[in-house]
Amino acid sequence: MTIGLVLVLLIAYISLTNGVFDISVSDTVRTLLRMNPRQDYDLVILEFRLPRIVIGALVGMGLGTAGAVIQSLTRNNLADPGILGINAGAGAAMAVFLFFFQGSIQGTSWGAVMAMPLAGWVGGLGAALLIYVFALRQGRLDPQRLLLTGIAVSSGLSAVSVFVTLKMNAQDFEMSAVWVSGSIYNANWKYILAMLPWLAVLMPVLLLRSRKLDLFPLHEDSSRGLGLEVEKERVLLLLCSIGIVSACVSVSGGIGFIGLISPHIARRLTGLAHRRLLPLSAVIGALLVMAADLIAKTVFAPVELPAGIVVALIGVPYFVWLMYRSKHS
Repeated sequence: MTIGLVLVLLIAYISLTNGVFDISVSDTVRTLLRMNPRQDYDLVILEFRLPRIVIGALVGMGLGTAGAVIQSLTRNNLADPGILGINAGAGAAMAVFLFFFQGSIQGTSWGAVMAMPLAGWVGGLGAALLIYVFALRQGRLDPQRLLLTGIAVSSGLSAVSVFVTLKMNAQDFEMSAVWVSGSIYNANWKYILAMLPWLAVLMPVLLLRSRKLDLFPLHEDSSRGLGLEVEKERVLLLLCSIGIVSACVSVSGGIGFIGLISPHIARRLTGLAHRRLLPLSAVIGALLVMAADLIAKTVFAPVELPAGIVVALIGVPYFVWLMYRSKHS
């Protein structure tokens, strides 16, 4: 955990001081502490770089935590908000939202910005319900059917997102296309204020139920025998996870695989106890998103790739390896 936090701070430091316009450490500190700040440094650090770092950290924390919870609820280590279609559901709802509020998101409409996570939550919840219904077998949730249904629903909702974005005007289409691929380059303080309440309320709920999450990998009869109200807790935890994922998707678009990779790394480092697994998954998720964004804006300069593409370049081979390992284990 400590090493992860140090790496997060290191990436934040590199992102703050390096870029097209390099700023020294002393000038960065003076700007942050408001000690005779220069106007150009104010603009670069406080309006461009710092919001991007904060959103990257928050999105990574949210996706990493939600991924760990969803894997426990489904007893499937290949489960992920993106693979299960929650990202696509939230993304489709956001595409419709952007279509009806064209221009408001980039402007000064606080109401539209603050409603973004709610729109994403409605879409993510709708996708989750649809997947849940199709994945049921004889009244029980089948993990294999859940994965296959999630992939199918995700593909369909992604097509809906593309169709809606094609109906937008040129400016909003460009913004939506970049957003769908998973990018935080348009980060600002409004987006942070829009998503922060969702994470501040829902993540503590998951942490407080970490001991109950420890029982979900057991057989359902065993969990019930230990006093766990399985269906009630599953619904509550799933709703909280969908809310977190939707808040993240509403400001960063479809950054996939964070919810898959972070819990796997955390599980290898700290074991299965969720009181340690959830915080470490959050730190690793923040580290991955921040590192991906740093790579996207520096390694390929002057071209800037969306962070979601950089994550996918790592996530797809990792997912294939996990599929291969599970098949031969």
